[in-house]
Amino acid sequence: MAKKIDKKYLFLNKKVMKSSFVYILSCADGTYYTGVTSNLEKRLLEHKSSKNIGSYVSKRLPIKLVYYEHFMDINQAIEWEKRIKKWSKAKKEALIQDRWDDLKKSAKCSNETSHKNYRS
Repeated sequence: MAKKIDKKYLFLNKKVMKSSFVYILSCADGTYYTGVTSNLEKRLLEHKSSKNIGSYVSKRLPIKLVYYEHFMDINQAIEWEKRIKKWSKAKKEALIQDRWDDLKKSAKCSNETSHKNYRS
């Protein structure tokens, strides 16, 4: 008979790996905030209660959760968060709205120094 696996933890190489979430909040001023946490519900409550006075989000309430992704490896979550933070607002909106074709287009280099624009 198979063992019941606790969904909250994954045992791998004798290490306990917690779930992690990368999330995007839509702020009242029209900007987006991207973060990573191991407890999404708790973190959202902290943001909404302005627990960290002076933080980016506390100055831009109310907020709305518009995207989140679940990870079993915190390193992958951190890498994804860092990548998203570098994106333009338009690219974040494409992710939020599941417009994967637009994400692919915006990932292609098309500026004047692109190899595609090179003329010999």
